[in-house]
Amino acid sequence: MASDRTPSRSPAPGPGDPAPDFTLEADRGDPVTLSDLRGSKVVLYFYPKDDTSGCTTQACEFRDALPDIEADGAIVLGVSPDSVESHRKFRDKYDLNFRLLADTEQEAAMAYGVWKEKKMFGNTFMGVERSTFIIDEEGVIREAWRRVRPKGHAEKVTSAL
Repeated sequence: MASDRTPSRSPAPGPGDPAPDFTLEADRGDPVTLSDLRGSKVVLYFYPKDDTSGCTTQACEFRDALPDIEADGAIVLGVSPDSVESHRKFRDKYDLNFRLLADTEQEAAMAYGVWKEKKMFGNTFMGVERSTFIIDEEGVIREAWRRVRPKGHAEKVTSAL
């Protein structure tokens, strides 16, 4: 469940900026530290919630595009505020072939400027703004998409790689 934590006021990173480092627990229970992945391109995508329609569409498109993404020397990491157990269920239900990271304290989401105030059905709450970043082998953000529409997005990412 997403907390009511207020987003930081620091500017959101974009193309040309160093990618904020983080360590988060993955769906397999192992810690993933972004800086340990230097030497590989990383497609880092933030999504609101496991097993919801838009998030499922996006995850399945990345699953299907993974051979092309890997052919370009990149790996995919999906990040949401959900728990490791939620990620495991989501991964297994849809045969996802990339790691899902649990950002339960929204630290990575805040560092990337994607933890935002959102409105739905007249309610205001804090949540993840669906966003994707391509990070190069040196740890620099090369592409950034914010307020992503899930359908067709993996194809745009693959083309940008």
